[in-house]
Amino acid sequence: MGRAHEVRAASMAKTAAAKSKLNNKYSRTIYMAAKSGVPDPESNLALKREIEKAKREQVNADTIKRAIEKAKGGSMESYYPVRYEGFGPNNSLLMIECLTDNENRTMTAVKVALQKTGCKLGVSGCVRHMFNYYSVFTFKGMSDEEAFEAILMADVEPEDVSVEDGITTVYAKSEDYQTVRDALVAAKPDLEFLEDLVTYVPQNYCELSDEKEFTQFRRLQEMLDDIDDVQDFYHNISNAPVDEE
Repeated sequence: MGRAHEVRAASMAKTAAAKSKLNNKYSRTIYMAAKSGVPDPESNLALKREIEKAKREQVNADTIKRAIEKAKGGSMESYYPVRYEGFGPNNSLLMIECLTDNENRTMTAVKVALQKTGCKLGVSGCVRHMFNYYSVFTFKGMSDEEAFEAILMADVEPEDVSVEDGITTVYAKSEDYQTVRDALVAAKPDLEFLEDLVTYVPQNYCELSDEKEFTQFRRLQEMLDDIDDVQDFYHNISNAPVDEE
């Protein structure tokens, strides 16, 4: 059928694999959020946040529904979070967050990925203190002054509010996520978020300096993406290559 067919088939297979991993990721996080409290997003803010994140990434409704129903059914399946910290190309800082039901399996897989890409696994806590855990919101259509005032009116003091190229960015404490989000939406009901999450933000950044370092990092991304237990990957590389689907 020719090269074009092979390329299309490979692309379709990659897309299907990425979709499957995404569904698996949110199936776990939604299940755990539902298990940690009541399985109702209106009463469980953690669950509501995970569902909103899943919808933004176009996770299908059946996956969300099954995860919640599974939690309601009292399933004995249990995942728990583990974090691995280490150092990547050019002494970059790495944090790999996982949800697993078998820590030995997960640690082995992550350790192999790091070793095969010339990276190093560190001890717990060696990197975490170099990141801030923030609520992050980015959007258009509201100035930094308007956003700052709206947040202050909600009795919250943001960590930082800035604007660049018409995009306003708000950083706030992780525990203030819902209050800040509600305040911004109340001030501008039709506000559409470009980013709306709680995440780790590096205190300092580094840059990859040559093709070898870029190759190392790309390979690490690929290997971590192949590990089902890996949920999120954080680093402090300012010029990191973007993983294209």
